[in-house]
Amino acid sequence: MTEEFTDAELESFLDETLDGERAIQIEQALRRDETSDNTLLQRLSQINGRRDAGLHSLGEIWRRNQIGVPSRQDMGNHLLGVLEDAHSDYIQFRLEVLKCPFTIAMKKDLVNQHEESAEVSQKRRRKIYDSSSGYLPKRGQ
Repeated sequence: MTEEFTDAELESFLDETLDGERAIQIEQALRRDETSDNTLLQRLSQINGRRDAGLHSLGEIWRRNQIGVPSRQDMGNHLLGVLEDAHSDYIQFRLEVLKCPFTIAMKKDLVNQHEESAEVSQKRRRKIYDSSSGYLPKRGQ
């Protein structure tokens, strides 16, 4: 059974922006087809040749220029749950269906940034409390 890969998937594979699971499937298909006429390798070569000639598909232009990737502000609003439903659904679509590596990376970055910020804030509160606890009057005095 041969797996069908779209040209868009192969272009993303060449750009190294394809979802990891799908990229593994393409690599495995390439290895399986080493002994045959390897039409998949030929397709990848054609796409690469077209790129070298300066011809680009509309989808490739969208991917390379990250058109449709939400802004950091929109992603932050999405994570806070304050974005309008249609826009939030679009971001979820990019994350879950398209598995856009740029959108996923932005989400991970914002989540990590928030966690680090919360950790720093907690340490700061603890430091202030520890440094001033001796100066506060004891209860009952």
